[in-house]
This record gives sequence, C-alpha cells and structure tokens, in this order.
Amino acid sequence: MFKINKSLTLLIIFNLFLTLNVKAQSKYSSATVAFYNVENLFDTIKSVGYVNGTLPFNDKNYHIQIAESDISKYETEEFKQSYTYENIKGKKIIRPLILQEEFLPNGNKRWNTEKYFQKVNNISKVISELGADITGSAPVIVGICEIETRETLEDLAKSSALKKYDYGVVHFNSFDARGVDTGLLYQKSRFKVIDARPHPIFNYDAEGKRKYTRDILQVTGLLDGEEITFLVNHWPSRSGGEKVSMPARMEAAKVMKGIFDELKSKNPNAKVIAMGDFNDDPISPSIKNIFDPAGEIAKVSDNGYYDPMLPLYKKGVGTLAYRDAWNLFDQFISTSSLVTKNKDYSTYKIFKTEIYNKDYLKATEGAYKGFPNRMWSGDTYRANGYSDHFPVYTILLKQAK
Repeated sequence: MFKINKSLTLLIIFNLFLTLNVKAQSKYSSATVAFYNVENLFDTIKSVGYVNGTLPFNDKNYHIQIAESDISKYETEEFKQSYTYENIKGKKIIRPLILQEEFLPNGNKRWNTEKYFQKVNNISKVISELGADITGSAPVIVGICEIETRETLEDLAKSSALKKYDYGVVHFNSFDARGVDTGLLYQKSRFKVIDARPHPIFNYDAEGKRKYTRDILQVTGLLDGEEITFLVNHWPSRSGGEKVSMPARMEAAKVMKGIFDELKSKNPNAKVIAMGDFNDDPISPSIKNIFDPAGEIAKVSDNGYYDPMLPLYKKGVGTLAYRDAWNLFDQFISTSSLVTKNKDYSTYKIFKTEIYNKDYLKATEGAYKGFPNRMWSGDTYRANGYSDHFPVYTILLKQAK
C-alpha cells in the first residue's frame, strides 16, 4: 500500500473546492487569459502597407494595410531606402508585402473566401473553449499572432462562436517581412483599455541592414476594475538554425524586459502578463538569462518572474512539434504580483495554466499523428485543420465581493 502525501491531498481538495466555486460563480471571480498562434490567418486581398509618417508611431493609422488596387487613392511618394522609424518620419509611403502571394486566389494554395472563413470558424471555436470548463465563459483576454490585418481579428470577433462575447480589438501593423502581426481580443464588458502601443524590435544582418520582425504589443487596462498589462509577443523564428538566430530572440527578450522594468518603475506592484510564441523553450537563453523565471510559485522571488510552462516543459509536453520533437514555445511570463503563496485571492492571481491539446486538435494519421492538426501541409488543404500550435491559457482568480 502506498502513502498519500498530506500536503498533496490538501492541495487537490483546495483546487477542487476552488473549481467548484468558480463554476458556481458563488465565491470567486475568474478570467481566462489565452494565447494562440493561429498560423497564417491571411485574408484573400492582395495588399500593401501604407505608412503615414506624419502621424505618431503609436497611432493606429500610422501604418495600415490597404488593397493594392487602392494605392492611387492615397497620397504617396517614392521611397527606396531601408525603412526606419526615423527616415519615414514626415513621409507617406507604400511598403510592399513580399510573402503574401501563396495566400491569394491565384497563389499556390488557391486561397479563397470559403477557405478563409473555414479557418476563422475553426480558430474561433477553439478560442471559445479555452478555460470554459472552469469559468463557464470564453476567455476575457486573447493574445493572437500570425494574423495579417486588423480585419482578420475583427472577423474572429464576429464569428458565430465568439460574437456573443462582444470582443474589442487591439492591433498595430508591424514591418514584419511576412506581413503578420500580433493582436489582442478583449471582452469589452470586463476589460477597459487604458493604453495600447507597439514596441519595435531592432535587429540587423551582418551588413547592417534592418531585419524586420513583429512588434511587441502592450495593452494596459482595467480587468474588472483592476489594472493589468498584457504583452503579446511573436519573437523572431529559428530560421537558419537555433544558434544562428538566437541573437534576434535575445534582443526581443531585452525589449520585453525593458517594458517590464518601465512598468515596475512606475508601480513596483504592477501586474504584467507576457504571452506569446517566443520561438524558444522555457530553458532557452532568451528566457533563462534575461528573466530567470521560477516554474513553481513557492520559488518566485518578490521581484522575480513566474513561468508556469516550465514544469510542463520538464514533463516533455509541448505546443508544437518539429522534426519529431516537441517544443514549448507558447508561454506566459508574469510578475510576482500575480502569484500567491498563501492562497490570498483578494485580487486577481494566477490559479491554473494549461496547454489546450484536445484530441480534435491533433492529427490522427500519417507522419504527424498526435501533433497539432494544421490546415495546411505544404499546399494540401484540410478543412478540419487548425494551426501548427496548440493554444495556451491561464486562469486568474479572485474572491468575489
């Protein structure tokens, strides 16, 4: 006969107690914060970037995407230099998007309206389920990456699975070479945006030429009256190899750490949750060396960071697979102000963090059986596909008043 650890038993009972009360909404308020790399959610329109350098960088109209056929409707000037925020200032230019061709009706994937809305409906169904078994609702906050335009986010928000939640949208166009961005959906009845801005990441090649990637999206607001900041990330990929590309992700990590530092300098108890596809695992140098987060709440220092994905990674689970091996690139990193060591839920604290890897999100046959079920395998389309990443979510909890 084996012995049951008393502390473990009490923890299980406590978690069960909380779960039941959250579902009943009698003693606790809850909010799911989710992140999903939706993999190439492109619309069907050939578009270009229109940059209005007469506006501030954090104005949502500074950089917008327009149909290529509409260029003549905009005041522009010829511009052949490498784009920087400094040399674009005061100018109105058109920026070509070079990697959207395959997601057009005449592209290799024969991308069309039917396939686009199939993708939107598939992704929105998944989003609607994240954390719902605990909270009884879709997520209050959803960070998303690999969306092409603000309109793709709006189409997700208007989908049949999500429409009733009345999501607002935060999005800024980045200068990413692929033309994909980060964005945020939020339930307008529960989250009020105070501030939103993009943070660019400056990386350069050996010749000193700018290498464009996704901005880090910062959104600060009131979640049920409590101020929390969310940082949505999609760090540079491992293209060319993990070691060769590591400096680009280290730079992204330093930019994100700078945002944390700025927010904590204004308020040492600031609540900040960074989420995203970091293209690195919890033990990678970009995470370990810059943040050194603890994976266990009991080990989080007063001014430290918490990465709840670390224990999951050590168990061998992941959010995507490459060459028959799992990686856990999709993570949350939070300030210590969002963890409680004494079960004090008087304000929002992290209760539970999970990878959403239900069976229907996994491929059921072939070489990728058990891995995330993608909509595209090369140029082969699967209507029942979703993304090459599993979504992740964390549930915040506080005592109801």
